[in-house]
Amino acid sequence: MIDLFDYLRARPYPGRGILLGTASDGAPVCAYFIMGRSENSRNRVFERTEDGIRTRAFDEAKMQDPSLVIYRPVRILNTPMGRITIVTNGDQTDTLRDFLAAGRSWTAALESRAFEPDAPNYTPRVSGLIFPDGAYLLSILKSADGDPQSCRRFYYTYDRPISGVGHFISTYEGFGAPLPSYSGEPAEVSLPALGVRALADMLWEALDEDNRVSLWVSVGSESIIVNKNA
Repeated sequence: MIDLFDYLRARPYPGRGILLGTASDGAPVCAYFIMGRSENSRNRVFERTEDGIRTRAFDEAKMQDPSLVIYRPVRILNTPMGRITIVTNGDQTDTLRDFLAAGRSWTAALESRAFEPDAPNYTPRVSGLIFPDGAYLLSILKSADGDPQSCRRFYYTYDRPISGVGHFISTYEGFGAPLPSYSGEPAEVSLPALGVRALADMLWEALDEDNRVSLWVSVGSESIIVNKNA
């Protein structure tokens, strides 16, 4: 396992990241953050919705192209078996929610999607789900080494949560031209019992000050939003 905070400090631009797991006290943990380089990407905040959160423009007059930056990163789906948390870096949140609500699988939902059409980066789509029993899933859909005609889909299943252990995945490895996509399995990280406020503070501090935009953290039944644009 690695220390997630050191991991993030060493990476000034992981892009958008998802953390899922179980704290050492048994509380389920979910976190999602966005970073930005352009004015359009940085002109955003998280705000709560009736079933999760969404991104919106901080200054509507400065929003240039909302197609890939305005979406619902987190949606909660209530099922007869309990609550499913869906977290992604794009509008595939809605795809996953609709497929699951219709009794279809999460893999079928993601097979209908691919990486983002933002050449030359072809930003990966990263997605995660947490089930009522604490089991969770992570996925990344990315281009085959920048080939816009080929999508590689990777799925990771964690069906027996372990206290104090989480997994982290992001869209990028760092800066570059084009931006290098995340590679390898999700990073296994230690998750101490910090509580929602302390975990949010430590994650926010670990993200590069110039590039961080918004962060959402959920621990147990509590959640918190941190926005650079207050």
